[in-house]
Amino acid sequence: MDERMVTGELQAEEFSVELSLRPTTLNQYIGQDKVKENLHIFIQAAKMRNEPLDHVLLYGPPGLGKTTLAAIISNEMGVQFRSTSGPAIDRAGDLAAILTSLEAGDVLFIDEVHRLPRAVEEVLYSAMEDFFIDIVIGTGPSARSVRIDLPPFTLVGATTRAGLLSAPLRDRFGVLSRLEYYETKDLCAIVERTAEIFETSISKEAAVEIARRSRGTPRIANRLLRRIRDISQVKGETEISYQTTELALEMLQVDDAGLDHIDHKLLKGIIEGYKGGPVGLDTIAATIGEESQTIEDVYEPYLLQIGFIQRTPRGRIVTPKAYHHFGMKVHEDE
Repeated sequence: MDERMVTGELQAEEFSVELSLRPTTLNQYIGQDKVKENLHIFIQAAKMRNEPLDHVLLYGPPGLGKTTLAAIISNEMGVQFRSTSGPAIDRAGDLAAILTSLEAGDVLFIDEVHRLPRAVEEVLYSAMEDFFIDIVIGTGPSARSVRIDLPPFTLVGATTRAGLLSAPLRDRFGVLSRLEYYETKDLCAIVERTAEIFETSISKEAAVEIARRSRGTPRIANRLLRRIRDISQVKGETEISYQTTELALEMLQVDDAGLDHIDHKLLKGIIEGYKGGPVGLDTIAATIGEESQTIEDVYEPYLLQIGFIQRTPRGRIVTPKAYHHFGMKVHEDE
């Protein structure tokens, strides 16, 4: 897989930096106003009743702040935050060990909750609904089931693919919140806040340009800012200028619509190789040397959002809007 600046996926070397940038309260959290408003009400109501918050499902494209919101929920509730991910829990016993270590009211965050193994997911049903789990001890005729009571807790699940959640699991979440791509003004505020944390000065025009090319995703905005800060510093600037920002984005191969070289390869591959489509996902994957799931999860959501491609029963189609972006003539049907 090619290195790309505009993926919403968190890269390993970014983790500690991301932690330092994350807000800790709903008031500090920029954007997602409807989600914040609802969570504020639900949290206040739970605290007034002296009960744990109902289970929360956060879903949407990567990089929009699901993990941050989960940590904020625990902070606002004044409880401990425990974090894991679906692929990390292989067996029911792993889940039992995590659940039995929780204290009353704690928040358990499971990222990629749609990737929980089915056997683990089934144990989670009773834990979420009635706060107990049944664990089978032993094998064969001597096997027996042991019931373990759990303290009331809040499960916060995060997923980029809500459609892959089973209905029984999805139905056990009391609060379902979809995170949307950010508007430029909110991303601009995030860029300025991050620059302030980095003790870096940035012009308003530069912050707006970074926000405009960040695909509606805070994680990408922060990543671009870090690289642009490097270039500005090497140039000896005391403030990140608009001119340096434009130069840096060109060097990073991020165009004025936020598309990078891989987006270009995908779109032009369909235009030049298949007359704009329709073409099947597997064929596109083979053409650009990527996995189908990566294209579907990482590349397509933003291209669909800005109307550069469409999904049809016969395959993917590049829209006239994408042709116009590249200054190309739309293929006429033969």
